[in-house]
Amino acid sequence: MTSIPFNAAGGLLRHRPFLYYFCARGLARFASQVAAVAVGWQVYVMTGSAFDLGMVGLAQFAPTALLTFIAGHAADRYNRKRVAQVCQTIDGLAAAYLALGTHGGWLTLPEIYAVVGVLGVCGAFDSPATAALLPGVTPEGMLQKGAALATGALQVASIGGPALGGVLYAVSPTLAYAVPAAFWLAASVFNAAIRLDRPVEARAPLSLSSLFDGVRFVRKNEAILGTISLDLFAVLFGGGTALLPIYARDILHTGPWGLGVLRGAPAVGALLMAGLLARHAIKARVGMRMFQAVIIFGVATVGFALSHWLWLSMLMLAITGAADTVSMVIRVSLVQIATPDDMRGRVGAVNFLFINASNQLGEFESGITAALFGAVPAATIGGVASIAIALLWMRLFPKLRDFEKLE
Repeated sequence: MTSIPFNAAGGLLRHRPFLYYFCARGLARFASQVAAVAVGWQVYVMTGSAFDLGMVGLAQFAPTALLTFIAGHAADRYNRKRVAQVCQTIDGLAAAYLALGTHGGWLTLPEIYAVVGVLGVCGAFDSPATAALLPGVTPEGMLQKGAALATGALQVASIGGPALGGVLYAVSPTLAYAVPAAFWLAASVFNAAIRLDRPVEARAPLSLSSLFDGVRFVRKNEAILGTISLDLFAVLFGGGTALLPIYARDILHTGPWGLGVLRGAPAVGALLMAGLLARHAIKARVGMRMFQAVIIFGVATVGFALSHWLWLSMLMLAITGAADTVSMVIRVSLVQIATPDDMRGRVGAVNFLFINASNQLGEFESGITAALFGAVPAATIGGVASIAIALLWMRLFPKLRDFEKLE
């Protein structure tokens, strides 16, 4: 990982295929972040239930789990930009439905869950297709710079999106859904305009065996399996995103704007850490650094759980974002090093499944635990569990623990 000169970044952004890809990916991430804040706050206002907040994560994760392998094969088989375009169009229409229902006052909780499920289906297909599309929109020799710029766009959206969502919801709940609808539809238009530098050739036809090639690939590589499974379980138990509406309203005594700030805090830490890693690469003891980052993630989660001050809660969440970025950089680097081009969609789908299991299923776990024990004990238990998992994984995956360098 190296820093990107301004003139090189600017030149890449003047390359139209990448510029359209960059805009589409940034707009889509902004849309998802704004919509997530709106859905979380609206569900909690409607029900006041931690369990119902957790069900939002389950409604989005279930279709992802069922369709991931088919989606990965689709990314390796079909036109990747068309797959992303269709998904983002449906996302936009789904958000427009939420806007209309909210404005008319007839939107029900089951309808919200159903729309969230549709977003989960689209996300399952969109993510591996979009990730695998990157090499086709960057000029030869500029893939690393393209990946860095695309990641930066995601982090900016992850910072600004939640804050924008909180402000929009405070102004008008309808507007908080109308804006992401417009963003998703605009992303679809940008994807339609992309002309690939290196089109992807048609792959082997769909078969049951090829469908699970990504799983077999990950299973045979202990370092990759250990990396993505560590991230899965650490964030599954340690992530408390679903509890943020409870913390914002009942513990920190703030409103929708405070919820947006809390949701954006991890992305601030992630962006700062990404900038640090771009200048100072992890050169040695990579595996141990990853385990240390997960332990820090757990400690910061406990700090957030026990905080009653907004500034301290924001700081702890920012630390979790920074620590999670270290884990993400190592995971992504390992996958990129080891994965053949014709399997990027399927391996990316497996990685996407693990990421979403940790985030969305983690929201369900947090909601259930908070309903049983309360929000503060639930978040505290999650942080302690993340620390315990890191220590256990050091023994279960010694090759990952002793992994020395990323080359």
